[in-house]
Amino acid sequence: MKAATTRRQALRQMGTLVLGLGAADITWGAAIVGVRVWPAQAYTRVTIESDQALTARQFLADNPPRLVVDIDGLELSPALRELVGKVRSDDPFIAGVRVGQNQPRVVRLVIDLKQPVAPQQLTLAPVAAYQHRLVFDLFPTEARDPLLALINEREAAAGQAERGLDDTLGAFIARIEQPAPVSAQPASGPLRTASPPVVAAAAPLMTPAPGPAALPPDEQRRIDRLVVVAIDPGHGGEDPGAIGPTGLREKDVVLSVALKLRDRINSVPGMRAMLTRDADYFVPLGERVGKARRVQADLFVSIHADAFFTPQARGASVFALSSTGASSAAARWMANKENAADVVGGVNTVAVKDAQVLRAMLEMSTDAQIKDSLKIGREVLDRIGKVGALHKRSVEQAGFAVLKAPDIPSILVETAFISNPEEEAKLRSEAYQDQLVEALHTGIRRYFARNPPLARQRAL
Repeated sequence: MKAATTRRQALRQMGTLVLGLGAADITWGAAIVGVRVWPAQAYTRVTIESDQALTARQFLADNPPRLVVDIDGLELSPALRELVGKVRSDDPFIAGVRVGQNQPRVVRLVIDLKQPVAPQQLTLAPVAAYQHRLVFDLFPTEARDPLLALINEREAAAGQAERGLDDTLGAFIARIEQPAPVSAQPASGPLRTASPPVVAAAAPLMTPAPGPAALPPDEQRRIDRLVVVAIDPGHGGEDPGAIGPTGLREKDVVLSVALKLRDRINSVPGMRAMLTRDADYFVPLGERVGKARRVQADLFVSIHADAFFTPQARGASVFALSSTGASSAAARWMANKENAADVVGGVNTVAVKDAQVLRAMLEMSTDAQIKDSLKIGREVLDRIGKVGALHKRSVEQAGFAVLKAPDIPSILVETAFISNPEEEAKLRSEAYQDQLVEALHTGIRRYFARNPPLARQRAL
């Protein structure tokens, strides 16, 4: 009797399992929640969000170059067809997308390529407002050298300044070759007024320290001395950051501020800014640090917009790294929130070739780096305090992953509380952004004036 009861219970459980599989898996499969394409010069990300986890197989094809992706457990739907219209004409990697039902319950994506790519595929579990995500990252087969790009920009700016000088001298010579009244202004007058700004534009910010013997001219030309500031607009792409009461997204406003700050720094002779992202795409925290180190940055500035549970919180803040613990509970909470960006944005852990090396690098932050970070933090905080309210009047410290470059002074600036309606309106204002940029720029210049970086050669 007992054995018969046990068999009936087992059969009942098996029937329930079969019915469950039939309802959830057999009839329609996964439902597409959204499709997104994030183009950028660094890479393009294609995201397919669904209510169930998806599995896919991919391969590259030639003549013409294309990436073919077969997604299992999926029926072709209008939501998935939207992917075709998501591709922008200026996407550096994708020329177009085709979608079709390759087999029953297998959808095929054909991504037509503009250049050879090294594709990476990853799946992301539900987090924050996202459900299951299937992600394809299309990287160039040959990555651009960021340091070379900075030096080329500098050479282009110097060339433009020289051409401007040539034009000024040419106009002056043309004028003096023509007959002129005796009372005309001496020739030296216009030359003196025109020359100084042009000469200053080509001069380095600092006098290089004595170094080794001079290199041959062709090698010396490939060496540049610049003060390089790495500017890090927080969040991006799949990670919107905090969202204000009227919908202003943190990732958008900090990118706007970062672009303005880049242009302001680039206008200074001998200084050049590098952005960890220059468009709306996601960059992992470790890669942000890596980008700054690859250009041998002298300073790292991460820009954010704060948020809290209540709308009353207000004011700007500046943070530096702490190796011993957070300076306050609020600083610890802020660090934990910002460090979670990788989870929301979606990090391809498979792409990290040696996670142990990366982890070691992030833990190598020295007391000297933190000391310098506090110096620049105080300079910036002092200038920001003249623009608007401060949340804290001292530089706070916590374990921000993005500040852990071992050899680069690094700060994180919370520009205002985007969760506060008044401060959200300020962040949306071009005038406030300009004031904020000028404050950041002045603080950075004051720091380097008082703490000039060691003269060093950046050789390619």
